[in-house]
Amino acid sequence: MIESSDGTPEIRLTDLTKHFRDVRAVDRVSLDIRSGEFFSLLGPSGCGKTTTLRMIGGFELPTAGRIELRGRDVTTDPPDKRPVNMVFQNYALFPHLDVAGNIAFGLHRRSVEKSEIKRRVAEALDLVHLAGYDKRKPNQLSGGQQQRVALARALVNRPHVLLLDEPLGALDLKLRKALQIELKRVQTEVGITFVYVTHDQEEALTMSDRIAVMRAGRVDQLGTPEELYERPRTRFVADFIGTSNLLGGTVETLDGSTALVRLTSGEACLTGAAGLAVGRPVELSVRPEAVTLHATNGTGPSGTRGTIPAAVEQVAYLGGNVQYLVRTAGGLSITALAPKSGLRIPVGGAVDVTWSPGDALVLAAAPDRQEEVPA
Repeated sequence: MIESSDGTPEIRLTDLTKHFRDVRAVDRVSLDIRSGEFFSLLGPSGCGKTTTLRMIGGFELPTAGRIELRGRDVTTDPPDKRPVNMVFQNYALFPHLDVAGNIAFGLHRRSVEKSEIKRRVAEALDLVHLAGYDKRKPNQLSGGQQQRVALARALVNRPHVLLLDEPLGALDLKLRKALQIELKRVQTEVGITFVYVTHDQEEALTMSDRIAVMRAGRVDQLGTPEELYERPRTRFVADFIGTSNLLGGTVETLDGSTALVRLTSGEACLTGAAGLAVGRPVELSVRPEAVTLHATNGTGPSGTRGTIPAAVEQVAYLGGNVQYLVRTAGGLSITALAPKSGLRIPVGGAVDVTWSPGDALVLAAAPDRQEEVPA
């Protein structure tokens, strides 16, 4: 996805801040969202993501900062003066109107000609795969169908930006996964900018071109799904995006491109040496799929540099993979993920734990934060 030809982003937030009395819900957020991008605001409850979305839509006015849409300052404009539409979690369909009436509501308010309304409603129904449902009332539809009607109603007005506030949150898991694919399909077909709020990291990874991970009113890290998963910069992002083993220790020795870290549990492991110095405290993130377990069959640890002896405490079958929880002699708990086709190690089995030094990422120290607040 790219910006418009003159380089202007679809949305630009500059030092966006929102106070509710003495509480900072959003704290100096600055970011650019590109034209045609599926952009997600991801974070736990109370991180400020919904408040940020509502300010973009004009439903909340910022305490400070600036909001631009295609280069135009809309910071104080009301919602109906912005080229955006919003889809809420509860859909907010009119129960007395049929599907066609719900979709056409905004067009009628803008006095669009009847023939044009009919054509655009039919196009919107086709887009969300609900052709033939135009005469049904909302109470005759499933939750997933109601969500599609709400999406069609927002898209029929041809906004520059569609804002979505956890629209799949009320649906069951299987339907939610199916509609994630549908939402991405629709966004790709219409080509407009989607700004999506969610607390579900898998949902954000599945659909997004880029993700802003928020915590306590600020953006902890902004990047593509791959960047956030493979190269998290903070403990919070490493822990929130997927599952990670977070290990604290101190750099003990350097050997070329490799550093030996003495963990707080007493064991030693390897990481890349770039930017490190002997004596530096570090926190490492190691994904479970990067951890390798070698059964030692009671022969004792290998003693290889950076290898950690442990015993298997739990084994969980996950379909395509097997998840192991192992415990080291120093009391350290490490999670490993292995293909189900490999050798199974039973509970109580002795193992050596290893990983490639490049898979142990050194995390940045977390900045000071105010307490998280309702968003």
